[in-house]
Amino acid sequence: MPQFEVQEVDYSRYSNRQLMAVPLAVLLVALLIIGGMWVLTGSPANLGVDFSSGSELTVDTELSSAEVAEAFDEPVVSVQGIEGGNYVVTFDTANVENVRNTAHDIEEITVLGSGNTSPIFGDENKRWALIGIAIAFTGMSILAFVLFRTFIPSLAIVLSAFSDMIVPIAVFNLLGLKLSLGTVAALLMLIGYSVDSDILLTNHVLRRSGGFYESTYRAMETGVTMTVTSIAAMAVMGISATFFGIELMASIGLILVIGLTTDLVNTYMFNVSLLRWYKYEGVAR
Repeated sequence: MPQFEVQEVDYSRYSNRQLMAVPLAVLLVALLIIGGMWVLTGSPANLGVDFSSGSELTVDTELSSAEVAEAFDEPVVSVQGIEGGNYVVTFDTANVENVRNTAHDIEEITVLGSGNTSPIFGDENKRWALIGIAIAFTGMSILAFVLFRTFIPSLAIVLSAFSDMIVPIAVFNLLGLKLSLGTVAALLMLIGYSVDSDILLTNHVLRRSGGFYESTYRAMETGVTMTVTSIAAMAVMGISATFFGIELMASIGLILVIGLTTDLVNTYMFNVSLLRWYKYEGVAR
């Protein structure tokens, strides 16, 4: 039976600056991408119809999801399969009457229902999504400072979680993908994943017996195994969802794969460098 083994890294070969360079560079590029999007569009990310005005149709058809998307002249945001073999087709336009008329002209499609998202409702969704992320991030930050009661280790956990959320948003902007309420839920999940691996590392280094490198490797054996397993599971989910035309699950899987991969870099490069500095050169010396 194949077994996943975590290779021991010789951290003594690298300075703290070398370890911090890659994760900080990735974060800086992500912030520049998000900042550029904000300047150009007035929003830090591509927003789906959950956060803007749009319309949707529930249709009955024998066509595939790709064929349904191609059948409309209006911009189709997503085609999601639902129970009973039907589809919910989402459009990047608030004029639901136009898309209904177009659907009625397509012989292979029967419209079962329609609706739209008003700008007011989209703004309300944005507000509550931001509140939810702010509450989760603040709670995570307070937990980190309460657990360790020292600034540098706690700061490392907070910065890592911040980067884990920022990088996937930047990648979505580059790919032209749009955020929805479901993908915001995935960002909230990333906070939990990030805190889990970072607290595991910090706890081993500061509170367990053994030297710094020994403690770091013990944390890596558990933390890397958990994260890589999660990445594999989310990748399978994303690929399967793409195959079956479930766009929301595919987007959630992609965000989690990107965020968890970023977390590996942040935890075992950025956090390790800060913890090593704290233990040997900082206030803990």
